[in-house]
Amino acid sequence: MINYPNKKTSAAHLGIRDNYMGRGMSLEDDLNKSNTYYLECERAVIHKKPIPIQIVRVDYPTRSSAKIVEAYYKTPSTTDYNGIYRGRAIDFEAKETKSKSSFPLKNIHPHQIQHLERVLKHGGIGFVIIRFTCYDETYLVDASYMIEQYYTQTRKSIPYDEIKQHASLIKQGLTPRLRYLDNVDALYFKEVSCK
Repeated sequence: MINYPNKKTSAAHLGIRDNYMGRGMSLEDDLNKSNTYYLECERAVIHKKPIPIQIVRVDYPTRSSAKIVEAYYKTPSTTDYNGIYRGRAIDFEAKETKSKSSFPLKNIHPHQIQHLERVLKHGGIGFVIIRFTCYDETYLVDASYMIEQYYTQTRKSIPYDEIKQHASLIKQGLTPRLRYLDNVDALYFKEVSCK
């Protein structure tokens, strides 16, 4: 048995194997691993933005551990990820939904829509990545389409069939987990990625 700090044991010891086809992995984990791959092979520099929080109170149950008990957001965050790709700024939000029929627009906040509008206004690449967990499908939705739907949609959601029609399905694999830059190449650079 392998013991790690804080009395954690290895997954291998417990008989748990990694599942590389996405069951149980979150969209954020997949994107973070994909971005690490893209950074290491020098294809893009894209990072998850830290959430600006103000820590108010911390408890110290033992000398070697600390637990944040109370905190609040300093300011509303913009979108989840930003960076640079092929000489252009790139900025996007990532969302998951368990719904089989639609993507709820309440999952996107007004300040995020306004931020994406600014990104587009200044020539950046903006989009939203949406994962339908029930289908294990992940889509890249152009920011201009998402903004239009946000302001004009009479329903409180965008139907799954409309997402499929107007968005780009992201291929999944091992390395990178989500090949979303191939979609970016096809949508914003009008060429096929050299992979």
